[in-house]
Amino acid sequence: MSDPVHVSVEGSVGIIELARPDKFNCLSQDVHECISRARETFEADRNIRSILICAQGKHFCTGADLTEVKRKLYDAQMLDHFLALGMDAFRKLEQSRLPVIVAVQGLCLAGGLELMLSCDVCFAAESAQFGDQHAQFGLIPGWGGSQRLTRLIGLRRALDLMFSARWLKADEAREAGLVNYIVPEEKLRQAALDYCLKIASRSRPGIAEMKRLAREGTDMGIDQQMRLERDAALRALPNEDVAEGLNAFEGRRAPAFKA
Repeated sequence: MSDPVHVSVEGSVGIIELARPDKFNCLSQDVHECISRARETFEADRNIRSILICAQGKHFCTGADLTEVKRKLYDAQMLDHFLALGMDAFRKLEQSRLPVIVAVQGLCLAGGLELMLSCDVCFAAESAQFGDQHAQFGLIPGWGGSQRLTRLIGLRRALDLMFSARWLKADEAREAGLVNYIVPEEKLRQAALDYCLKIASRSRPGIAEMKRLAREGTDMGIDQQMRLERDAALRALPNEDVAEGLNAFEGRRAPAFKA
Protein backbone atom coordinates (compact mmCIF):
# COMPACT_ATOMS: atom_id res chain seq x y z
CA MET A 1 0.00 0.00 0.00
CA SER A 2 1.37 3.42 -0.91
CA ASP A 3 2.05 6.02 1.76
CA PRO A 4 -0.98 8.25 2.49
CA VAL A 5 1.30 11.30 2.71
CA HIS A 6 4.16 12.21 0.38
CA VAL A 7 6.99 14.08 2.09
CA SER A 8 9.64 15.99 0.13
CA VAL A 9 11.92 19.03 0.22
CA GLU A 10 12.26 21.80 -2.36
CA GLY A 11 15.05 24.19 -1.45
CA SER A 12 14.28 25.48 2.04
CA VAL A 13 10.68 24.24 2.01
CA GLY A 14 9.48 21.04 3.64
CA ILE A 15 6.45 19.72 1.73
CA ILE A 16 3.70 17.56 3.25
CA GLU A 17 1.41 16.36 0.46
CA LEU A 18 -1.78 14.42 1.16
CA ALA A 19 -1.64 11.47 -1.21
CA ARG A 20 -5.01 9.73 -1.15
CA PRO A 21 -6.71 11.38 -4.14
CA ASP A 22 -8.89 8.31 -4.72
CA LYS A 23 -10.38 8.91 -1.24
CA PHE A 24 -10.45 12.71 -1.55
CA ASN A 25 -7.43 12.80 0.78
CA CYS A 26 -9.52 11.88 3.82
CA LEU A 27 -7.72 11.93 7.16
CA SER A 28 -6.91 8.62 8.82
CA GLN A 29 -4.80 7.72 11.83
CA ASP A 30 -1.91 6.98 9.47
CA VAL A 31 -2.26 10.39 7.83
CA HIS A 32 -2.12 12.19 11.17
CA GLU A 33 0.94 10.20 12.20
CA CYS A 34 2.66 10.96 8.89
CA ILE A 35 1.95 14.67 9.22
CA SER A 36 3.40 14.72 12.74
CA ARG A 37 6.53 12.79 11.78
CA ALA A 38 7.16 15.05 8.79
CA ARG A 39 6.73 18.19 10.88
CA GLU A 40 9.18 16.90 13.49
CA THR A 41 11.72 16.07 10.78
CA PHE A 42 11.45 19.52 9.20
CA GLU A 43 11.69 21.29 12.56
CA ALA A 44 14.92 19.43 13.31
CA ASP A 45 16.49 20.49 10.00
CA ARG A 46 18.08 23.95 10.21
CA ASN A 47 17.91 24.27 6.42
CA ILE A 48 14.11 24.11 6.38
CA ARG A 49 12.55 27.54 6.76
CA SER A 50 8.86 26.79 6.19
CA ILE A 51 6.35 23.98 5.67
CA LEU A 52 3.96 23.70 2.73
CA ILE A 53 0.88 21.49 3.08
CA CYS A 54 -0.83 20.55 -0.17
CA ALA A 55 -2.72 17.65 -1.70
CA GLN A 56 -2.85 15.48 -4.78
CA GLY A 57 -5.87 15.21 -7.03
CA LYS A 58 -8.96 17.30 -7.60
CA HIS A 59 -9.78 18.01 -3.95
CA PHE A 60 -7.67 19.11 -0.98
CA CYS A 61 -9.47 17.08 1.71
CA THR A 62 -13.11 16.23 2.40
CA GLY A 63 -12.68 15.28 6.06
CA ALA A 64 -12.03 12.29 8.26
CA ASP A 65 -11.80 8.74 6.97
CA LEU A 66 -15.36 7.78 7.92
CA THR A 67 -14.72 4.06 7.42
CA GLU A 68 -12.11 4.30 10.16
CA VAL A 69 -14.40 6.42 12.34
CA LYS A 70 -17.19 3.84 12.12
CA ARG A 71 -14.83 1.09 13.30
CA LYS A 72 -14.02 3.10 16.43
CA LEU A 73 -17.42 4.57 17.32
CA TYR A 74 -18.27 2.24 20.20
CA ASP A 75 -14.77 1.79 21.61
CA ALA A 76 -14.19 4.89 23.74
CA GLN A 77 -10.45 4.30 24.08
CA MET A 78 -9.86 3.85 20.35
CA LEU A 79 -12.09 6.80 19.50
CA ASP A 80 -10.36 9.06 22.00
CA HIS A 81 -6.98 8.05 20.60
CA PHE A 82 -8.14 8.89 17.08
CA LEU A 83 -9.43 12.29 18.18
CA ALA A 84 -6.28 12.97 20.18
CA LEU A 85 -4.01 12.19 17.21
CA GLY A 86 -5.76 14.75 15.03
CA MET A 87 -5.90 17.32 17.82
CA ASP A 88 -2.20 16.90 18.51
CA ALA A 89 -1.14 16.91 14.84
CA PHE A 90 -3.00 20.15 14.14
CA ARG A 91 -2.05 21.84 17.41
CA LYS A 92 1.63 21.12 16.77
CA LEU A 93 1.35 22.77 13.35
CA GLU A 94 0.09 25.90 15.10
CA GLN A 95 2.84 25.71 17.69
CA SER A 96 5.64 24.97 15.21
CA ARG A 97 8.40 27.56 15.02
CA LEU A 98 8.19 27.15 11.25
CA PRO A 99 5.56 29.04 9.25
CA VAL A 100 3.00 26.59 7.85
CA ILE A 101 1.47 27.48 4.47
CA VAL A 102 -1.43 25.54 2.97
CA ALA A 103 -2.49 25.30 -0.68
CA VAL A 104 -6.12 24.31 -1.24
CA GLN A 105 -7.84 23.16 -4.42
CA GLY A 106 -11.33 21.80 -4.87
CA LEU A 107 -13.18 20.83 -1.70
CA CYS A 108 -11.86 21.63 1.77
CA LEU A 109 -14.52 20.29 4.12
CA ALA A 110 -14.97 19.21 7.77
CA GLY A 111 -11.66 17.67 8.89
CA GLY A 112 -9.99 19.18 5.84
CA LEU A 113 -11.20 22.59 6.99
CA GLU A 114 -9.84 21.84 10.46
CA LEU A 115 -6.43 21.05 8.96
CA MET A 116 -6.49 24.25 6.90
CA LEU A 117 -7.45 26.29 9.98
CA SER A 118 -4.38 25.06 11.86
CA CYS A 119 -2.05 26.53 9.20
CA ASP A 120 -0.73 30.10 9.17
CA VAL A 121 -1.35 31.31 5.60
CA CYS A 122 -3.80 29.90 3.04
CA PHE A 123 -3.52 29.92 -0.76
CA ALA A 124 -6.67 28.83 -2.59
CA ALA A 125 -7.24 27.86 -6.18
CA GLU A 126 -10.15 29.55 -7.91
CA SER A 127 -11.92 26.19 -7.74
CA ALA A 128 -11.64 25.91 -3.96
CA GLN A 129 -14.71 25.61 -1.74
CA PHE A 130 -14.70 25.59 2.05
CA GLY A 131 -17.28 24.25 4.48
CA ASP A 132 -18.02 22.44 7.71
CA GLN A 133 -20.08 19.36 6.88
CA HIS A 134 -20.48 17.93 10.37
CA ALA A 135 -24.06 19.09 11.00
CA GLN A 136 -25.27 17.55 7.76
CA PHE A 137 -24.48 14.08 9.07
CA GLY A 138 -25.17 14.44 12.77
CA LEU A 139 -21.51 14.96 13.68
CA ILE A 140 -19.61 17.68 15.50
CA PRO A 141 -16.03 18.89 14.94
CA GLY A 142 -13.44 16.83 16.77
CA TRP A 143 -10.10 18.35 15.70
CA GLY A 144 -10.51 21.95 16.82
CA GLY A 145 -12.86 23.30 14.18
CA SER A 146 -15.43 24.78 16.56
CA GLN A 147 -12.73 26.80 18.30
CA ARG A 148 -10.44 27.85 15.43
CA LEU A 149 -13.23 28.78 13.05
CA THR A 150 -14.80 31.05 15.67
CA ARG A 151 -11.45 32.72 16.41
CA LEU A 152 -10.69 33.29 12.77
CA ILE A 153 -13.98 34.59 11.35
CA GLY A 154 -16.07 35.49 14.42
CA LEU A 155 -18.84 33.80 16.36
CA ARG A 156 -21.84 34.47 14.13
CA ARG A 157 -20.14 33.60 10.86
CA ALA A 158 -18.70 30.44 12.40
CA LEU A 159 -22.02 29.32 13.85
CA ASP A 160 -23.73 29.95 10.51
CA LEU A 161 -21.21 27.79 8.66
CA MET A 162 -21.44 25.03 11.27
CA PHE A 163 -25.26 25.09 11.47
CA SER A 164 -25.93 25.36 7.73
CA ALA A 165 -23.06 23.16 6.47
CA ARG A 166 -22.97 25.46 3.44
CA TRP A 167 -19.87 25.89 1.30
CA LEU A 168 -18.01 29.11 0.66
CA LYS A 169 -16.44 29.75 -2.73
CA ALA A 170 -12.86 30.97 -2.75
CA ASP A 171 -13.74 34.67 -2.97
CA GLU A 172 -16.31 34.32 -0.16
CA ALA A 173 -13.74 32.51 1.97
CA ARG A 174 -11.23 35.30 1.40
CA GLU A 175 -13.81 37.91 2.33
CA ALA A 176 -14.58 35.97 5.53
CA GLY A 177 -10.90 35.81 6.45
CA LEU A 178 -10.29 32.11 5.78
CA VAL A 179 -8.09 32.64 2.71
CA ASN A 180 -5.18 34.98 2.05
CA TYR A 181 -4.56 34.53 -1.70
CA ILE A 182 -6.60 33.21 -4.64
CA VAL A 183 -4.70 32.02 -7.70
CA PRO A 184 -5.50 30.05 -10.88
CA GLU A 185 -5.54 26.31 -10.24
CA GLU A 186 -2.54 25.58 -12.47
CA LYS A 187 -0.47 28.12 -10.52
CA LEU A 188 -1.54 27.11 -7.01
CA ARG A 189 1.40 24.98 -5.94
CA GLN A 190 4.02 27.26 -7.46
CA ALA A 191 2.48 30.39 -5.96
CA ALA A 192 2.44 28.84 -2.49
CA LEU A 193 5.97 27.48 -2.98
CA ASP A 194 7.25 30.90 -4.10
CA TYR A 195 5.76 32.43 -0.97
CA CYS A 196 7.53 29.82 1.17
CA LEU A 197 10.83 30.47 -0.60
CA LYS A 198 10.41 34.20 -0.01
CA ILE A 199 10.13 33.50 3.71
CA ALA A 200 13.58 31.87 3.51
CA SER A 201 15.08 35.34 3.03
CA ARG A 202 13.72 36.43 6.43
CA SER A 203 15.26 35.81 9.84
CA ARG A 204 14.31 32.30 10.94
CA PRO A 205 14.26 33.27 14.66
CA GLY A 206 12.44 36.51 13.84
CA ILE A 207 9.70 34.75 11.89
CA ALA A 208 9.39 32.14 14.64
CA GLU A 209 9.03 34.81 17.32
CA MET A 210 6.38 36.74 15.37
CA LYS A 211 4.40 33.54 14.96
CA ARG A 212 4.75 32.70 18.64
CA LEU A 213 3.60 36.14 19.76
CA ALA A 214 0.64 36.20 17.39
CA ARG A 215 -0.46 32.66 18.23
CA GLU A 216 -0.02 32.86 21.98
CA GLY A 217 -1.70 36.24 22.19
CA THR A 218 -4.73 34.99 20.27
CA ASP A 219 -4.96 31.50 21.68
CA MET A 220 -4.87 31.94 25.44
CA GLY A 221 -6.78 29.03 26.91
CA ILE A 222 -7.12 27.10 23.66
CA ASP A 223 -5.75 23.84 25.11
CA GLN A 224 -8.62 23.76 27.58
CA GLN A 225 -11.05 24.47 24.75
CA MET A 226 -9.55 21.68 22.64
CA ARG A 227 -10.10 19.29 25.54
CA LEU A 228 -13.67 20.55 25.84
CA GLU A 229 -14.37 19.79 22.18
CA ARG A 230 -12.57 16.45 22.28
CA ASP A 231 -14.63 15.31 25.27
CA ALA A 232 -17.82 16.45 23.56
CA ALA A 233 -16.92 14.59 20.36
CA LEU A 234 -16.08 11.47 22.34
CA ARG A 235 -19.57 11.55 23.88
CA ALA A 236 -21.39 12.53 20.70
CA LEU A 237 -19.95 10.14 18.12
CA PRO A 238 -21.17 6.74 19.41
CA ASN A 239 -24.90 7.30 18.89
CA GLU A 240 -27.65 6.38 16.45
CA ASP A 241 -27.71 9.70 14.64
CA VAL A 242 -24.00 9.47 13.85
CA ALA A 243 -24.37 5.90 12.62
CA GLU A 244 -27.27 7.00 10.43
CA GLY A 245 -25.29 9.99 9.15
CA LEU A 246 -22.33 7.82 8.19
CA ASN A 247 -24.55 5.25 6.50
CA ALA A 248 -26.29 8.04 4.59
CA PHE A 249 -22.94 9.46 3.52
CA GLU A 250 -21.82 6.07 2.21
CA GLY A 251 -25.18 5.50 0.52
CA ARG A 252 -25.22 8.99 -0.99
CA ARG A 253 -28.64 9.76 0.47
CA ALA A 254 -30.12 12.23 2.93
CA PRO A 255 -29.96 10.95 6.52
CA ALA A 256 -33.13 10.29 8.50
CA PHE A 257 -32.27 11.27 12.06
CA LYS A 258 -34.35 9.99 14.98
CA ALA A 259 -33.28 12.58 17.51
